[in-house]
Amino acid sequence: MKKINLSDEAWAVLEARSYDPFAYLGRHPEGSGVVVRAFKPRAEKMWLLPEGGKAMPMARIEGTDFFEKQWKSGDLDRNYRLRIEQADGHSWEEEDVYRFAPILGEMDLHLIGEGNHFEKYRIMGAHVREHGGVSGVSFAVWAPSARRVSVVGNFNHWDGREHQMRVRGGSGVWELFIPGLCEGETYKFELRSQHGEVFEKADPYAQQMELRPATASVVHNAKAYTWSDDAWVDNRAVLQAADKPMSIYEVHLGSWRRQADDGSEYMNYRELAHQLVEYCQWMGYTHIELMPVTEHPFDGSWGYQTVGYFAPTSRFGTPDEFRYFVDYCHQNNIGVFLDWVPAHFPKDAHGLARFDGTPLYEHEDPRLGEHKDWGTYIFNFGRNEVRNFLIASALFWLDEYHLDGLRVDAVASMLYLDYSREEGEWMPNKYGGRENLEAVEFIKQFNCLIHERFPGAVTMAEESTSWPMVSRPVYLGGLGFTMKWNMGWMNDTLSYFENEPIYRSYHHHALTFSMVYAFTENFILPFSHDEVVHGKGSMPQKMPGDDWQKFANLRLLYTYMYTHPGKKLQFNGLEFGQWPEWNFDVSLSWDQANFMPHRGLQLMMRDLNHLYRDVPALHEVDFDGAGFQWIDCNDAEQSVLSYIRRDKNGGPVVVVLNLTPVPRDHYRLGVPLAGHYNEIMNSDAKTYGGSNQGNAGGVAAEEKPWMNQPYSVSLTLPPLSCLIFRPAQA
Repeated sequence: MKKINLSDEAWAVLEARSYDPFAYLGRHPEGSGVVVRAFKPRAEKMWLLPEGGKAMPMARIEGTDFFEKQWKSGDLDRNYRLRIEQADGHSWEEEDVYRFAPILGEMDLHLIGEGNHFEKYRIMGAHVREHGGVSGVSFAVWAPSARRVSVVGNFNHWDGREHQMRVRGGSGVWELFIPGLCEGETYKFELRSQHGEVFEKADPYAQQMELRPATASVVHNAKAYTWSDDAWVDNRAVLQAADKPMSIYEVHLGSWRRQADDGSEYMNYRELAHQLVEYCQWMGYTHIELMPVTEHPFDGSWGYQTVGYFAPTSRFGTPDEFRYFVDYCHQNNIGVFLDWVPAHFPKDAHGLARFDGTPLYEHEDPRLGEHKDWGTYIFNFGRNEVRNFLIASALFWLDEYHLDGLRVDAVASMLYLDYSREEGEWMPNKYGGRENLEAVEFIKQFNCLIHERFPGAVTMAEESTSWPMVSRPVYLGGLGFTMKWNMGWMNDTLSYFENEPIYRSYHHHALTFSMVYAFTENFILPFSHDEVVHGKGSMPQKMPGDDWQKFANLRLLYTYMYTHPGKKLQFNGLEFGQWPEWNFDVSLSWDQANFMPHRGLQLMMRDLNHLYRDVPALHEVDFDGAGFQWIDCNDAEQSVLSYIRRDKNGGPVVVVLNLTPVPRDHYRLGVPLAGHYNEIMNSDAKTYGGSNQGNAGGVAAEEKPWMNQPYSVSLTLPPLSCLIFRPAQA
């Protein structure tokens, strides 16, 4: 046993507070030779194993768990290993962690500091790689205010004294390569704050995490999966163009359908892929939008309180199984969008909150840094590294998982500093305004990079205010989103339909008002999960009247939605009108879909989806006034609306809505062309559960001008119905 006075660097390692354990551990010139030092708590003996040489016992430094060995001068660059023996006689060999050079280059650190390292997910976190001729895992984490950071896991008994990381200059990035580790290893980072507190955190860049309630990160090797969706990805810019149909099925994977009879078990990503694709193909949806599958600790947050911005939730399987989900959808011509949450994050102890003992990802001042309504922290969009973290996350999902776009949650809360705050609870910007200037610049950069790097990818804003040009390009002064949810249309439409029909004539403007602003943005018409939860009632519960009228209203509502300009989004369960409100913790009420009137509604939605895809006039000109023309928007007395939708060549379909339960015979309607008009949709058909009134498949136009149209038809309007007519020559 060797007795020696310890240096400051040695004491820092011994007390687990080292910024740079490499300054003392590993191989160092000493005198005319070399000294190798190692630190191994619980070791009884250690040997140095030089490459091609004999084992040499190492001396313990008295009173410590340091071991060292003097070596001859010619062996400065010679590789070596260590043999460790514990008091119980158990022994093993391993590489010396502290003999390996850094992995992150100066350019990496420079770009990270600038906030412009858009592929940070390739270097931060944990990555299986070869380094110095040895296989292992590299770790990197940003924690600029930490006094010490260690990698802990089963491989070191979760002991933060081992595997202390080194900080790279003033970057705040800590890194370490641990040879011998492989995919599947669980780990966390143990940090010591400037005030001396020691705590563990999950890896912000982890690409896999343990199943809750466990909170460790898991080493994942993304290179193992082979994709088979080239045909879809290569053609995505065409498939998702503005003139193509987009009928989105919003899905909560945990409650769409469950495996066990008692509903207790989730299906995995592979099972969900096969069943969802089969269902969506039958129903005619073009896309699936997943409520957040980014890893989250609390089921009741539905995924909106994310801790793993680079990890698909382990509730449904592994990252590669999620890749299979997306791949299988693409192979069957169904796009996949992800609900992504950059507005806020939860306060869970293992997550981003106070990550290095300070407000790192969030603002320190609660007037800027907290959402009291949600009990969450707000990202500090003005900090380069934080902005970079979020943009790298967005790009990661499109790059590593081939996703076709992102729906950005709670955009309004990002744009306004006074969002859901009373006077005195918020801080104005530098100009005295309420706009969050840093968040606006982040959103613009996010959209520019998505569209630049992934042509055809879609970004969608859930934004409910009058902020201008949300879906206009950044170079024109917009925020750069592809589309925006039309929350005004949704609220006005549901408010109208919740009225008893006898009162609807007094609220006629609620339906016509949307056309005043319909083309100011590229709109999606959403009936989302938010409308059927928290006491708002299911869709059938919202509708007035008896059961027959409730479902007639629903059929009318959905056909109105599909004939109104804008792309479409419908939450799972709405398509067959399940009676109970949505509950995240149980499966949808699929048994109801086997019986009328739910079955009829589902069959109508199926036909409507396919009609929407097959008839260009219903989807080609959604974002321009040339695709829409009123026939009569003023028949409030009878609560009848009529309009024309046109394709790019001007080809029309005629839509007429009877918004009361009163059938209307001989209703004269102006039409744009002569000839026969085929009735291509009647929401009152018997197949759908209706009264089966209508026009025997079509009507002939008369040369009788009406409603500023050169021709007209005499129609039977069924009760609470939507009729769609298409000229036979179209």
